[in-house]
Formats: sequence, structure tokens, C-alpha cells
Amino acid sequence: MNYANEMYWLKRLEYGRPMTYTEYIGRQIREFKCSQTLKEMLDGEKYFAGAHDILKRRRTVIGGDGEPVPVDNLPNNRVVDNRYKRLVTQKNNYLLGRPLAVYSENREYDKLLNEIFNKDFQRLMRNIGEDALNCGLGWMHVYIGQDGKLCFRRFKPYEIIPAWADAEHTVLDHAIRIYEIVCYEGRKSRIEEKIELYDKNGVTYYKMSGGRLVPDEDRQPHCYMSCGGMDYNWQRIPLIAFKYNAKEIPLIKNVKTLQDGLNILMSNFQNGMEEDVRNTILVLKNYDGENLGEFRQNLAAYGAVKVRTVDGAEGAVETLRIDVNSENYKQIIELFKRAITENGMGFDASELRNGGTPNQMNIQSVYSDIDLDANGMETEFQAAFEKLLWFVDTYLYNTGKGRFDCGAEIVFNRDMLVDESSVIENCVKSNGLISTETVVKNHPWVNDVCGEMKRITQENKGKEE
Repeated sequence: MNYANEMYWLKRLEYGRPMTYTEYIGRQIREFKCSQTLKEMLDGEKYFAGAHDILKRRRTVIGGDGEPVPVDNLPNNRVVDNRYKRLVTQKNNYLLGRPLAVYSENREYDKLLNEIFNKDFQRLMRNIGEDALNCGLGWMHVYIGQDGKLCFRRFKPYEIIPAWADAEHTVLDHAIRIYEIVCYEGRKSRIEEKIELYDKNGVTYYKMSGGRLVPDEDRQPHCYMSCGGMDYNWQRIPLIAFKYNAKEIPLIKNVKTLQDGLNILMSNFQNGMEEDVRNTILVLKNYDGENLGEFRQNLAAYGAVKVRTVDGAEGAVETLRIDVNSENYKQIIELFKRAITENGMGFDASELRNGGTPNQMNIQSVYSDIDLDANGMETEFQAAFEKLLWFVDTYLYNTGKGRFDCGAEIVFNRDMLVDESSVIENCVKSNGLISTETVVKNHPWVNDVCGEMKRITQENKGKEE
């Protein structure tokens, strides 16, 4: 049997056998790298950073064969009006710009939760919210630090390949993390691709070598946490998905074509304004020369050209000009901006600025779209927090700080403009009809409800004395 036949039968045997688990993981990685999901995630990240498709644009003309040909002697402005970043910032700050409030009926549990969900956690949540908007979902990794404390960190969405155990994408079967590191050998550097497999058995480390997935000899598999000199695994995979919506559709998918259209319109408008008699279409009559490149050079250098009269026909230079109607551009650009805001479910603050002194009804009307979108995002985040609290409760129990089954409430303090005088008036009218704590919680001047209730109690005691 020659070599070719031998390789053929080896391939037949290889394709006929079942895939190993390592081969299955490698196949998931290859499919993810070619997927539309990854492309949309990267588009969201790029557009938020201002790297829009318009920056790759080149001016073209129709060539002799009827096909577009790039040209470099025409104005080629690449204007980016990043309305998409404005939408992401609006939504993220609206829902997560102010600190989350954590409440529990158990005062001891309430105190422990507020120590865990500190300012560092609030900043982490804001970054994860940005990931969820740009990529459809954001990822939080729960782990035990070297000091034995519960810690949280953010994984970029385009690094994570989730394998869900259910159609609703609520339970993880396993997850793969892919990322690149720079390795140095002397003065030379190279990029190495690392893979981490998260499942109920812990974390297993791999690396990509020659296009194949191989175990990483430098890193041994390990469990998720250590306690009392023993290694343990969580009963759940410590990766929590914070979704923008139930379908995990990123915001960029709703507005990318509109954002590109706006950029093209503004770039075309600036191109049209920059085209003058020295770089627009010229009609030559009896030009004293034949080389058009030389003609352009003389026109640019001296601002003059030589013409001649032939057989009684006078020479001349005329221009074919297309007037740029700025009003038409302005109206279409405004339509695109409005369409981006409406399709992205954001708000336009100019409606409040141009409407005189707004009342609470006007404010709620302007915020109606972003409020509806935030409701769906909050529902997904509340479900994610329920999973997060399971890890928190398990950590508190295993470290001897108590077993808490009372539950906790996570409140998202939305950052919306309010008519304070109207809200305060309603709080005053509600006093006596509902509890004082509820009135205090809804008062616009109160940030710390528990602290304010203590001060009210002390003041009431002082009055009784």
C-alpha cells in the first residue's frame, strides 16, 4: 500500500470514529470563531470605540471596463458621528449609573451583603452592563481569592463560548474561555492562544498548538475554591450571564445600518463642500496641451491655464457643478439621528431643552422608550443576581458567617430626571397613608434609607423627651 492510500484509510478510520471530548471542544471553538454571533460582538465593541466601517471607505469611479476603481485625488472625508456610543452610555448610566441598593429583612445579612457588594462591585457591574449592551450579554466569574474572600471579575463576552443545558439559556452545561497572551523567548515574542474549560469538575487548561487543542502542561487542572486546606467545587459553574435581553441580541444589530448611513451622509456632505473648481469636473475647449495631469498641476500651482482659438472657435474652461443643497442634507441627517434614537430605544435630551420648563409628565414621555428597554434589561439582570446570591449564600455558610434563607432585594436606582417639587409634594401627601420608610425611600433627597430612618427615630425620641 502506497503512502496516499495509507493516509486515505487513516482518514476514513478517523472520520468513522466518535469525536473525543477534546476534539469536541476544538470544534466548538472553530465554529464560534466563524459565527455571526462573534462578528456582532466585535462590531459592538468596535463601534463603541469609534472604529466604524466608514473609516475604511475609499472614493471610487467607474473605470474603462465598467468596474469601480479607487481614486486618491478626490476628497475622501470619513466623518464619524458616534450616536451608537451615546445610546450605550445613556442606557448603561440610566440603569447602572447610580449605586445598586441591597435590602434584606435580616439586618445581619443586609450588612454582609453591603460589604460584599461594595464600590468595586458597583464599578464591575457598570462595566458588565456595557458588555451586555455591546455584545448581547456580559459575563461575571465568581471565585475565592488568595485571601479567602469572595471575589468577582469580568470576562469579555467574545472570550466565552457557553454550552447551555436548556433551550432558554438559563443553565450552563460547560463554558469555554479563549484568550491570547504574549510569550517571550529572550528578546523575541510570540502570541499563544490559551483555552480554559469550565465545568462541574473545575477548570481544565489547554492551548492551541499547530491548529489542534492540546493540554497545557504548564497549568494543572484545579478546583474552584480551597477551604481548610481542602479543594472543593461549587455545585454550579461559577460563570453568570448578565443579558441585555432574552434573545441575547446586541444593541449594535438594531442600529448599525442607520449609524453607517449617518456617517456616509455626513462624509458625502463634507466631500461636496470641499469640491471646488480646482478639483471638480472641468470642460476644456481648445486647451493648449494634451496631458490632463499637467493641466491639473498647472491649475493648482498657478490658478491659470492657457487656451487657444482654433478655426474661429474660442478656447475656454467651464465647470460642471452640482450645487450641494445643505438644507436637504440637514433634513436627512436629522431623520437618521431620530431613527437611531428610536430604533435604539434611547432618548433625545433636546426635546426637554427646547420645550421650556418640563413637568413630570413631559419627562416621563421623553424617557418612555429607554424606560421600556431598561425594564427588560432589569428583568434579565434580576435573574442573574438570583444566581449570584446562591454563590454568596454558599460562601457565607462555608465560612461560618451564617446560613441565610431570608433572601434579598436588589433595587436598580435609575438615573432619570425628575420634577423634585412634584415628587416631594406627593411624598408629603402620602405621609400617614403608607409607612414612613416607603415615603423616605421614594424621596428624591434620600440616598441612605437606613441612615435616614435612624435619624428620624432619634429626632422623634428627642421630641418625646
